[in-house]
Amino acid sequence: MSTVSATTSTRFVTSDDGTRIAYDVTGTGPAVVVVEGALCQRSMGTGQALTPLLSKDHAVHAYDRRGRGESGPGSTAYTVEREVEDLVAVLEVAGPDALVVGASSGAVLVLEALRAGVATGKVALYEAPLIVDGTHAPNDPDLGSRTQALVDAGKRGEAVQLFMRTVGVPAFGVMMMRLMPVWKKLCGVAHTLPNDYALVLEHQQGEPLPDGWLSEVGVPVLVLVGGKSPEYMKNGQAALAAALPHATLVELPRQTHMVKGKATVPALREFWAG
Repeated sequence: MSTVSATTSTRFVTSDDGTRIAYDVTGTGPAVVVVEGALCQRSMGTGQALTPLLSKDHAVHAYDRRGRGESGPGSTAYTVEREVEDLVAVLEVAGPDALVVGASSGAVLVLEALRAGVATGKVALYEAPLIVDGTHAPNDPDLGSRTQALVDAGKRGEAVQLFMRTVGVPAFGVMMMRLMPVWKKLCGVAHTLPNDYALVLEHQQGEPLPDGWLSEVGVPVLVLVGGKSPEYMKNGQAALAAALPHATLVELPRQTHMVKGKATVPALREFWAG
């Protein structure tokens, strides 16, 4: 298993299309790569929640997905394949047997990498946002184009608000968020929301996962879901675990879609040690 020494300075790796991807490494030990979800980056997201605990015995590789933080936007139109190549570039640094943790849309990105045959160690996925039955209304297939139109018109705040309302944040909650410092950071990466929609919308239409979609995935996968998450999310994770040949489904008591280190890291360590 890859072992990397500690550092916290920003490094860069170049993806296949020439895009510079920013990452840092915290801690020493077996390598872990964290793949963030929508609106998150190294400075704000899953990596921030997990690194303080994981870095005690792992080298945690946190990277900015393209268009976020210090990573370049790419010189061509976005495709899922390009984002997979970005993850591959980080894994080439961390090592092909690096442990991978993907959250939300980042979990779907990891699935796409596994489907493409990208080599990794064990993989953990936290609440890939799937809608696979009638327990939640399908998401609008045009969310990506609608969001792109808002971004192109300079309405980043409206793009973020549309996303927040789509994922179930009450109108009052959105109003309160607009008053917080974090709102500016969210608007700063609003232009990447169409990328996340490109990853997830196909699997948010209230239909079962396609037969054989994940049948070639050979690595062990831990599928995590919060005990306080809604029924549709729990059903989606159960369907995902059933579709993966080597999956373990674990429900974390009292947890939601927001990743918290104290609840998540023990489950990761138990899975990695098994």
